[in-house]
Amino acid sequence: MDIVTLLIVGLVAGLLASVAVGGAGYGLLGDIVIGIIGAFLGSWLFGVLRVRVPFGGLGGTIFVAFIGSVVLLLVLRLLRRGRRA
Repeated sequence: MDIVTLLIVGLVAGLLASVAVGGAGYGLLGDIVIGIIGAFLGSWLFGVLRVRVPFGGLGGTIFVAFIGSVVLLLVLRLLRRGRRA
């Protein structure tokens, strides 16, 4: 995957995950980073759980990155909540 595609996938997945989890997001750069990390996390999770992506291509890549980004944001939210308690 080239760098432009990676940035676009990261941005779309990060923005969608921010909306799905609820919150203000982390800004443009933060959402890209969340989406890129989420892509790696989602790919790892799908492999470990032996789950197949229901569709291929760029849409499948964005879907996996979105799932990973949602998981990442939920974990970050739990860590923040734990630190406040």
